[in-house]
Amino acid sequence: MSTALEIDRILQILPHRWPYVMVDRVTEFHPKERIFGYKLVSIGEVWCQGHFPGRPIMPGVLVVESMMQLSAVLAYASDPFDVSTSLMYFLGIEKAKFRRPVIPGDKLDLEVNVVQQRTNVWKFRGEACVEGSTAATAEFIASVVDREA
Repeated sequence: MSTALEIDRILQILPHRWPYVMVDRVTEFHPKERIFGYKLVSIGEVWCQGHFPGRPIMPGVLVVESMMQLSAVLAYASDPFDVSTSLMYFLGIEKAKFRRPVIPGDKLDLEVNVVQQRTNVWKFRGEACVEGSTAATAEFIASVVDREA
């Protein structure tokens, strides 16, 4: 088991930048197995203005993106790749389900588990929760590729 990764280290691994960084902290990870982290959902998020005016709800696609970004950190922690020449592309999403809204002020707790890994292709299962209540679940497939590809 490894300990937390703070945002500065996460930004060294992920190619994303504001406003598309969807992971604030990694709290625990077990290479090639699972990872835990969270996103603090703020009223200052870009999507709050239009999704939906007067009742902001985090778009489901961004909840899934949070899980996907956390899985990229897990893949890197499991089998480090050169982030200057490679990145992780997501190839597919399956079995996505949305159970409750995520709103500003929520702490979106994230867990991602490795289902399978073959060479540079990974399959993950993720869950996003707020205060112990499942907000979303999904399975997704990703591959580490050359940035030039």
